[in-house]
Amino acid sequence: MHGFLVVNHYLHGGKYNELHEHLLKTAKAKGIDLDIVTNENAVFLDEKPDFVLFWDKDTILAKAFENRGVPVFNSSRSIEICDDKAKTYLALENKFSQPKTIIAPLSFFAVDYSRFVNMAVEKLGLPVVFKERCGSFGEQVHLCQTVDEVMKHINGKPFLLQEYVECNNSDARLEVVGDRVVASMKRSNKNDFRSNITNGGVAEKYTPTDSEIATAVAVCKELGLTFGGVDILPNGAVCEVNSNAHIINIMNTTGVDVAPLIFDEISERIKQI
Repeated sequence: MHGFLVVNHYLHGGKYNELHEHLLKTAKAKGIDLDIVTNENAVFLDEKPDFVLFWDKDTILAKAFENRGVPVFNSSRSIEICDDKAKTYLALENKFSQPKTIIAPLSFFAVDYSRFVNMAVEKLGLPVVFKERCGSFGEQVHLCQTVDEVMKHINGKPFLLQEYVECNNSDARLEVVGDRVVASMKRSNKNDFRSNITNGGVAEKYTPTDSEIATAVAVCKELGLTFGGVDILPNGAVCEVNSNAHIINIMNTTGVDVAPLIFDEISERIKQI
């Protein structure tokens, strides 16, 4: 079986290289011929692989592969929903517990959002969480104590406001492959309300509750994910869903290597096509 590992051409760094090399090494051990291809190079390739492991957020390219009849994991639709926090919220709304969320209305140029922010804060209270709709590793996420703080973070990019859920700066990351949770870790941060490891959070192996397991599996099914990382707050609310979570962190924390499980799941799904 021959596949492409699609990564971003313009994103560089040790943690990305480590992940990509780990995926290539795992595929080889599984007898899978996997070539790393950047999204820029992929645009010009005519080759049709057996599958694409899409470790990027270039959903237009992912859709282009799908239009050529190539199975893509995760799918362009699933990645698109997970990459936009507003789309994730709406896809899960009325089906799963989530923090109260108000999505900023669309504007086509710089506008004064002060009226909207004041009305949203009236409903959500203070402090309030400001999130740009697209972003990773907890970046562009801020805990704001005042309306003025919220206004300072508005920069023309789509955003949303969310109620602050007291969680002792911690959450649980459940990694799902197929229809089961394969690894879990608890993340916490003494110095930042964001528990992300990139922001200084620390992780420990975690045994999730039956309810958390059921939620994580159901969320991934709802979003059409073959694999994904689901972040759950201590009150059971779904915080975020990651279509291509950084699986090296959870491997280092739990000892569970998710990569071979992902390739096993992909192989099974290809057999059913």
